[in-house]
Amino acid sequence: MNSSKNSSGGRHQGKKKPQTTTDKKFEPKKFDAKKKSQTTADRKSEPKKFDANKKTSGNFRDKPAYKRESPFSKNARPISTEEKPAPKQVKQNDGIEGIRLNKYISNSGVCSRREADVYIKAGSATVNGKLVTEMGHIVTLGDEVRFDGSLINQEQKRYVLLNKPKNYITTMEDERGRKTVMELIANATKERIYPVGRLDRNTTGLLLFTNDGELAKKLTHPKSNIQKIYHATLDKKLANTDLIKISEGFMLDEKRVIVDDISYVVNQPKTEVGVKIHSGRNRIVRRIFEHFDYSVVKLDRVIFAGLTKKDLPRGHWRHLTEMELNTLRML
Repeated sequence: MNSSKNSSGGRHQGKKKPQTTTDKKFEPKKFDAKKKSQTTADRKSEPKKFDANKKTSGNFRDKPAYKRESPFSKNARPISTEEKPAPKQVKQNDGIEGIRLNKYISNSGVCSRREADVYIKAGSATVNGKLVTEMGHIVTLGDEVRFDGSLINQEQKRYVLLNKPKNYITTMEDERGRKTVMELIANATKERIYPVGRLDRNTTGLLLFTNDGELAKKLTHPKSNIQKIYHATLDKKLANTDLIKISEGFMLDEKRVIVDDISYVVNQPKTEVGVKIHSGRNRIVRRIFEHFDYSVVKLDRVIFAGLTKKDLPRGHWRHLTEMELNTLRML
């Protein structure tokens, strides 16, 4: 009996204590701009990694196909032998198509449709020399429309994406003669297009131009929560404690700053950091790091509203594809 108890006690004493969560060492997330998407099993076993080139995709289920009933089934209706009446003729309007005044102004690239409603009500628009304050006024082909005294015309919508280099200012023109982004896209289109948002002089990366006032308003409105991803190079290594503080959110100028994600760039020193954010506050990324006593040496916007820099060298531009436009409209 005694020997049995001793052997049992010996086995109990030889057992290892279970490892607690406090024994685990915190490892920061990694930012990987080249890593391909992983399987669900991989995501569970590996820490979250940042992928600047990864595109999100929806999980849509196919709608069930419409099942046509066989004409030979017992429930089928008898086939009528009577002739169907001829379709009604649609009366044409002699080729004159009308468009609401607010949409006409928006299509000209002056402003968004909602803003046009305000300007029309305030008396900023005239049609054929007459003041129009009715927002539903129909403009037809040949009408002369003026906005604040200037003649406007409907333009074809254009969408140009630029990979902005350093030392260019995001403005239409500069009184001090400095280089502007408009010089880089001068030959992109004959229509007058405008930058959507802005990048400061020393920031590089994606900048969208368009004359689509509706879309520009949507992409810059805070409620749209348009995500941007930046690659920041700091003057010194970002401490783990500061990375955690930034990821948890903090107060900056009496307003709370929240980033969607922040992590180190994979296989790079800890001076290289990836930041995903939807805030549109001025110089927000630089100010985040300055708040924690870091200086941003380089800042590059690698993704804007799902658009990427793939096959777009620095200083070059391209027109958006129809698929990219459809994606932007659904945001």
